[in-house]
Amino acid sequence: MVADSSVFGDLVGQKAAVDEIRRAAQAAGRIIRNDTGNTSAMTHAWLFTGPPGSGRSLAARAFAAALQCSAEIPGCGQCRECKAVFAGSHPDVKIVSTDLVTICATEVREFVAQSYLAPACGNWRVFIIEDADRMLRRTTNVLLKAIEEPGPRTVWILCTAAVADVLPTIRSRCRNINLVTPSVGEVAKLLTERDGTDPQTAAVCAQAAQSHIGVARALATDAQASGIRKRTLEILVSVRGIGDAVIAAEALTNTDYMMYGKKGKTKTSLAEKVSAEKTKKMEALGLDAAGKIPAALRNQINVDSALVKRRETRAKRDLYDRELIYLESYFRDVLVCRLGSSVQLINPDFEQSIRRRAENTQIGAAIKILDELEQARARLAQNGAPATVFAAALGAVTADVNLF
Repeated sequence: MVADSSVFGDLVGQKAAVDEIRRAAQAAGRIIRNDTGNTSAMTHAWLFTGPPGSGRSLAARAFAAALQCSAEIPGCGQCRECKAVFAGSHPDVKIVSTDLVTICATEVREFVAQSYLAPACGNWRVFIIEDADRMLRRTTNVLLKAIEEPGPRTVWILCTAAVADVLPTIRSRCRNINLVTPSVGEVAKLLTERDGTDPQTAAVCAQAAQSHIGVARALATDAQASGIRKRTLEILVSVRGIGDAVIAAEALTNTDYMMYGKKGKTKTSLAEKVSAEKTKKMEALGLDAAGKIPAALRNQINVDSALVKRRETRAKRDLYDRELIYLESYFRDVLVCRLGSSVQLINPDFEQSIRRRAENTQIGAAIKILDELEQARARLAQNGAPATVFAAALGAVTADVNLF
């Protein structure tokens, strides 16, 4: 079967959302052409919600591309405008995302100012705020005025997991599009058709990612991502006592080991990271990294060490959270086996280990472990010390399990 080449091709299992986006894009086209047809399907502020992996950010980009599309049917995926949006090079589509813990007010304020300008070359000025739940209250207040009194031909798209993640004053002014978790089969099919993954690997990756499209694609195409999952589960299998739990916690919080395995990199200091980023900026501007920095370019080249540290903290948090999700998936499978359920395992490639543990784990113990792992995720989100959090969680793994 030929893959859907439109901008909606990767939005698997989202028919209702895609239909609504298409209607809005068609109504937007009528507004641009000053047609007298019904334009009520289009509005200036949108809230895209859905569970992790459902494709919120992808849906937002697809909508932005459809709004800029020059084809008769919006969202063709082949015209220059559609390709520019997905390449991140369209001048009228701005994406607010962050690799830090929060989205700063300064960045949003800059885009609010731009939102009152006319589109440079497209039909609309589109601003996508990914992870809108990362906006602090003061940041949200900066955005509120622009949504209450939008600039002409300006569209705001906020992406987050749930409607409750944004303030009532914001969500009451946005039209909500809710995405759902696609099925494992739909995600596996996407990996096969779009990425050329063999069907068996695609099925394992889609199942291991629990239908999270981004994670499934990473597991199928990125050796580092698949290595993190494999090492996480292998470390878990090795835990048979409190001593093992402490050693395992140290391994799971060693980011170099988890990302690179035995070939892990030498730990890089903050000063070295700042220097490397500064060198990269200079090279991008065509300057000699060892030469003198022109006074006019110093502000562009100087690197804020605090910003580098916050970025590193966010990356570590994301890695630790992903590891805990893998640990949870293992014990979810243990519980499924213990209950004798016919539900498909999340980790079929670890089935033998899972079934052995299920034979020696009481149902109540498995449930308690899952609760402990979920609490560990909450503690990490509240800035708990990673090594301590992991040691406590893995200690719980050994406490109520009759190990084999």
